[in-house]
Amino acid sequence: MKLYAVIANHQADIQIREDGGRVFAEVDGRRYELDVQRSPANGYLLVSDSQVFDCRVAGRPESGKQIEVIVGTRNYAVTLTDPKRLSSATSASAHGEDTARIIAPMPGKVVRVLVELGSQVAAGDGIMVVEAMKMQNEMKADRAGSVLTVTTKEGSTVGAGDVLATVGPR
Repeated sequence: MKLYAVIANHQADIQIREDGGRVFAEVDGRRYELDVQRSPANGYLLVSDSQVFDCRVAGRPESGKQIEVIVGTRNYAVTLTDPKRLSSATSASAHGEDTARIIAPMPGKVVRVLVELGSQVAAGDGIMVVEAMKMQNEMKADRAGSVLTVTTKEGSTVGAGDVLATVGPR
């Protein structure tokens, strides 16, 4: 499973594969092998290289929504985006309850990224420019808020339905 994550304003690409009670994860190119044991109240014990991490999840994990992840005594604000759940979208942007997703309407190439992670945008502001069929299309925010994720960069090829960015409440 491929996910995009924003953790405390850091954007990361995550690949996760489960095999029995083991989880194989790759985060920004770093590989991890974990034993996962579920504990009460949305808790998990993660064992990696003889280290044990006590983790809890506050909130229900949903694509594009922020949750709180507690590891030991440290809290992290985490927003996960699952591109597969959004790939069937048919419009240039789709909404969750609090988050707008800017979605590529057709395959193309990103020629310009107009925003940075965390920047404030107004409804109608350009987020990025995608070239498709020799035409440049500016993907725009259809609501005001903060840029929560930018999932691609200039020069990248995108497919129809790929999530390009997410915009959430200010």
